[in-house]
Amino acid sequence: MVNTHNYDAFCFDLDGTIYVEDTLLPGVREVIHNLRAQHKKVLFISNTSINSRENCKERLERVGILTSIDEIITTNYLAARYFKQYLSNAKVFIVGEQSLIEEFKNLSIRLTSNPLEATHVLVGLDRDFTYQKLNLAMQAVRNGAEIVVTNSDIVCPVLDGYIADTFVLAKAIEIASERKINTILGKPSSYYSNAIMDLLNIPSERCLIVGDRLETDIKLGLNSGMKTCLVLTGVTKRIDIEQTKIYPDYILENLSEFRFA
Repeated sequence: MVNTHNYDAFCFDLDGTIYVEDTLLPGVREVIHNLRAQHKKVLFISNTSINSRENCKERLERVGILTSIDEIITTNYLAARYFKQYLSNAKVFIVGEQSLIEEFKNLSIRLTSNPLEATHVLVGLDRDFTYQKLNLAMQAVRNGAEIVVTNSDIVCPVLDGYIADTFVLAKAIEIASERKINTILGKPSSYYSNAIMDLLNIPSERCLIVGDRLETDIKLGLNSGMKTCLVLTGVTKRIDIEQTKIYPDYILENLSEFRFA
């Protein structure tokens, strides 16, 4: 049982943990309500690069979860933040959707559509990915641009199964260019965990990460000293735990099994 008194903050993945598309998963509304009633800090931490923080806020509110932008982290937001902090002079060729591009424009980071000008190729999920985009990205990397990837997810859960996610596109560019991916920003990276701790400002062991993916959510917690709770409402099955040797502190069928001490 998760004893909520052991933690000051709870960080929830979104897709496969809180909702699938616009369907709220079991127990979510009650858990968030009770945590807020106990004055716990709540964050929503997503590896999505196709939804802005505003998009995520709107979706949460559509399914009945009130929140603020400051309680949401997405990889498109983190990617723009990363370039602003560490690569402010970069010229970025983006493989991704409009929400990712807008995050970079909001921070006045230079973008280019010319692969020969690019210093970096940033890869996010792009549901309009084409052979032409692959070739342009490949040319940029072969010309010396580094590959930065928003997240390492291979698939994303949807109501009728799964769709291919960001890392599939990133690996295609890596193979075509014969160059290795340089940086991955999403969960379970240290950059992501540092962003969480910057927001929470508490000891890591007082934070519980709740998610449906062993390789991203649970590994994020294990790598950074946070406690972890796996929910089996997304991509992970029990058999995957032994296969990956990634062991969460708690395992729940869904959030309706969350208990308040």
